[in-house]
Amino acid sequence: MKIKYLLLFFASAFLLSCSETIDTEDNNKDDEYKIEKVEFTESLENFVNPERGFYRFFETSTNNSSVLTQSYLDGIRKEGISLVYTAYTMPAFRDKPISQEYIDRIKTNMKALRENGCKSIVRFRYTNNQDDLPWDAPEDILFGHIEQLRPIFQEYADVIAVLEAGFIGVWGEWYYTDNYNFRPNENEYGPRRKVLDALLEALPKERMVLVRYPAAKLHSFGITYTDTVSLKTAHNQSDLSRVGFHNDCFLADQDDRGTFGGNRNFRKYWEWESKYLPMGGETCQPSSYSECSSALDNMAKYHWSFLNLNYHPGVIGDWQTNNCMEEIQRRLGYRFVLTEGTFSNNLTVGDKFEMDLDLMNIGFAAPYNPRNAELILVSKSNSSEKYKFDLGVDPRFWFGGETFNISAKVTITEEMKGKVFDVCLNFPDPQETLSEDPKFSIRLANEDVWDFATGYNKIYTITVK
Repeated sequence: MKIKYLLLFFASAFLLSCSETIDTEDNNKDDEYKIEKVEFTESLENFVNPERGFYRFFETSTNNSSVLTQSYLDGIRKEGISLVYTAYTMPAFRDKPISQEYIDRIKTNMKALRENGCKSIVRFRYTNNQDDLPWDAPEDILFGHIEQLRPIFQEYADVIAVLEAGFIGVWGEWYYTDNYNFRPNENEYGPRRKVLDALLEALPKERMVLVRYPAAKLHSFGITYTDTVSLKTAHNQSDLSRVGFHNDCFLADQDDRGTFGGNRNFRKYWEWESKYLPMGGETCQPSSYSECSSALDNMAKYHWSFLNLNYHPGVIGDWQTNNCMEEIQRRLGYRFVLTEGTFSNNLTVGDKFEMDLDLMNIGFAAPYNPRNAELILVSKSNSSEKYKFDLGVDPRFWFGGETFNISAKVTITEEMKGKVFDVCLNFPDPQETLSEDPKFSIRLANEDVWDFATGYNKIYTITVK
């Protein structure tokens, strides 16, 4: 794959639509094999895409009866949102197994997500109130809960975008704790590592666990800030490649309210690792650091994929007032734009259809979960006649601020003779439960390419003689 670096300020410029025909016989006869160059137009629309963007907060607690509904999820999709933060607050189970009624409510939420085109950022916790003691459950109870949840994690992994480590401390933020070493020294992370290991083992290998602080990963694994996931080790399903981050006081002050413990090396660590791992969370107070220019710089630097739209209202309001909200909405996570491409056309049986495309990611981050990439030729006279080809690329390595190449060669067969085909790119969810649902496919940020009915991006049309 060819990769060339692109300055981010170019990414917002409009690309003019035009096409140029390069005739192999130096003429313009329509019945001759030809190569056509196409330049695509960028869209500035804020639209829904899976596993990225602003999210809405939703709590299912043992103190309430709430579950996700179709109307609620339809409503957030109309906002351009596909992520729901599902906080499972369980004060009633600090000393006993999770009840079947509560397990059923979790399943109800998961089914609603699957049926309505959304995914969840999941966290389990025992209290959301610092005055409500105890702050968490002892080890035997907690590990029993993880075992109870394992079947849910396995069955509904398709709609779990990420699992936050949770469980420990108030809000599940791994700070205040009764049972897992409050304010641990570097060599006192053993109990927390056991929880992290249990969660990693309970989840399918394709899903990641997020921790609240850089120290939580570094000290749990006994590594230094230079022992980062790299291009070579990213997405290899090792434990280190499956632990990402959430920052719940993003842009609050110079240390994000203790997130980095005053350690600049921890900031560098997050900057490096977040290129290959999920980064998300929420803001917690307005500050000079949360002003538009600083916010945009830091979201790019730390490769932000998702952010709470419910909190902090002062920060969100400032972004709206100072006109950076729309840019943040568009650029959280990935945003793929085709710039130009070449296509062969007027083909005969035995010819090779050839495609060569340049695509840039003008978002802050790459996708963090597995994602298929397909070329699909769809007959214009019979949409059920289609030919799918794996493009052999992994969008998780299409990093923010960079440009990438996609190419393909497909032999024209006898079955295609005398037909016209739409050339489509498809980026479906690889999970069988979601792969045919267009709500879970990635939409390109180009004008006039998206097909809502199929989730395909139609980019060209070819004729087979």
